[in-house]
Formats: sequence, C-alpha cells, structure tokens
Amino acid sequence: MKLRPLISACTLLAISVCTPLAAKTIDTERAKIELETVAEGLKNPWGLAFLPDGAMLVTERVGDMRKVSADGKVGEPITGLPEIFSRGQGGLLDIALDPDYENNGWIYFSYSEPGDGGNSTALARAKLDGNALVDLQRIFSQQPKVNSNNHFGSRIVFKDDGTLFLTLGDRYSHKDDAQTLDNHLGKVIRINTDGSIPADNPFVNTEGALPEIWSYGHRNMQGAAVHPETGELWSGEHGAQGGDELNIDRAGLNYGWPVITYGENYGGGKIGEGFKKDGMETPVYYWLPSLATAGLTFYTGDVFPDWQGDVFVASLRAETLARLDVEGERVLHEERLLADELGERLRHVVQGPDGYLYLLTDASDGKIIRITPAD
Repeated sequence: MKLRPLISACTLLAISVCTPLAAKTIDTERAKIELETVAEGLKNPWGLAFLPDGAMLVTERVGDMRKVSADGKVGEPITGLPEIFSRGQGGLLDIALDPDYENNGWIYFSYSEPGDGGNSTALARAKLDGNALVDLQRIFSQQPKVNSNNHFGSRIVFKDDGTLFLTLGDRYSHKDDAQTLDNHLGKVIRINTDGSIPADNPFVNTEGALPEIWSYGHRNMQGAAVHPETGELWSGEHGAQGGDELNIDRAGLNYGWPVITYGENYGGGKIGEGFKKDGMETPVYYWLPSLATAGLTFYTGDVFPDWQGDVFVASLRAETLARLDVEGERVLHEERLLADELGERLRHVVQGPDGYLYLLTDASDGKIIRITPAD
C-alpha cells in the first residue's frame, strides 16, 4: 500500500524546531528536494521507528533510547533498558515496532549484550509505559560471546508471515566462523516474534547447525529491508577495504565471506580465494571503493513518485545517500545524493508515514534530517 503525504508537523505547529538546512533547492536526477533538521543533539543515533502519533523512538549508540515528538522535541532517556555494552561499534542499536503494534504494543530493539566470554548482539522486546520500558523480554542472544568491539550487525526486519530477521556481524576477529553453522557469527537469523524457531527455517533438521540461521557467510550487515513486492530480504553489507555488498538474502545460502570478496585486507593484501566460488552467492551490486554502507530502505511513497521502487542506502565513510534504480534483481543505475550539501556520516534512512525520507547522522551531536519536495 502506498503512503500518502501528510502536512508536516512543523507546519501544523508553527514552530521553529524543524529548520531548513539548505536555502536553495537541491536538484537530483529525478526530484527537486529540500532538507530540514527535525531534531538534533542526539548521541550517535542508530535506529529510528515511528509511533502511531507521529513521534519517533530513536536509539543512541551510547546506550540511551529517546522519544522525539512530532515537532522535534527530544525527550529524556527512556528507563528500563537492559545492561548494554557501549564501546567501539557496540551499544544500543536498531529499533522496530511490531507490525501489530497498535494491538500488542511490542517494541523490538537490538543491542550489544555483555556476558561471560565477552559480548554479543542480543534482541529484546518490551512495551512503552510513559517514559519507561516494561515487560522486558530478551528473545535472542548471539552465541558465542567474544571479546570484540566491532561488527555487531543488527538490523531488525519483519516479514509478512509473522517472523523477523536479525542481521549479525562476524565480530571482526572471528571471520572464519561465518562459514560454519554451529555459531551465530556472520549470519542472518530468522525467528518468530516471541523468539521461537520457525519450523520451516532452512537448517532446522541439519545436524550440528543452529536452527535460527537463515543465511551465512556474511561480514557485517548494517542495512536490511524486505522488498515491497517480492517479500524477499535485501541486505547491505560492509566489505573490508572495498567490496561493500547489496545482497538478496535467501534461505540456506552461503554469501561467501571470507572465502570470496571484492575487498582486501586493511593496508593491502588478498582475502580468501577470489570473487567467485561454486556454492557461494555473489552480490546483486557492490561498491569499490567502499561507501561503508549502513541503513537501507525501499521507497514506496507518493511524495516522490519518480523514486518509487528505488533502494536508498545510507553511507558512513562516503557521507552520501545512494539511490539505486532497481529492476527485478538488477541494479541499473546509482545516483549519490547530499555529499556536497550535507557532508555528514549517515547511519540510517527511513521512510516516514508522511512519505518523506528521514536520515540519521552519525555524530556525537547527531540529527534527524527530513528530505522533502522543493515545491
């Protein structure tokens, strides 16, 4: 279902919290756009989810969750979170509302969980009562825990069959474990929303394999979304030095890391065996040099009709928003947006219920930025 634009909350409330970032119109290949700052003062925001009333829940990597009102006012930290390992790339990470949120009230969030042996990515759900989380349930914990500050993965994506995907990094120092099925490192997992295992997962009946695993051979996926027409999972994956990937993640398939990759070791030097190998999947699209891909979304709204069906990928290192023209399973063209006009590390891109695109900038004074039509 396409989303129809609403009048901006800034217009309705006649306040100055949402302020233009650029006085001039930005010309892109298919739309003329403007930028607004919706909110600022966030500490390395990582995930964003819209509440039914237009407010937003935002996670900060330092370990806080905040409610940002529709007019851009940033609330105090929400209480009731579990213990979080906030160091390096770890912290409070993605957030998503249950597809049936208005009936059940569940909020899902991923985070770096400390424990015996180190830390790992975990997934929990809770309900929001005022400014506190209640009924907290941890429904998944990546195993094994390792001593690493890197590669937590951690995008949460719901499928229309009542299950959810969680992307998991290889933890950097354990890349070879991405090729074996007895651990969660470098994997995508699929679970039911209560944490139980779907009976049709690909490795449920495979001896020695963890039944949560959906796909394997991944490095560090910080972007993921379900295709609005096919229902398949598409994921964005950090390469090493070069070789960021866009993949269609399918049940039981091996995506090659670290055996095949378009990247190389930091400072130079070959990784693995090359670009292709029988039994391993190659990406739909890849970047050389790396963008440092982060969040991604398919655009389905009416506000930008010429963007419908396009994939938008936030970039950290290249400080750009990549727009990909997609036809079926092929990327026909890439356009890079906002590197000159914004020039900030972008952690995530989300389509709002108003049909606009919302960006999170990755900084200690992070912002929520809204992309609107120039007219």
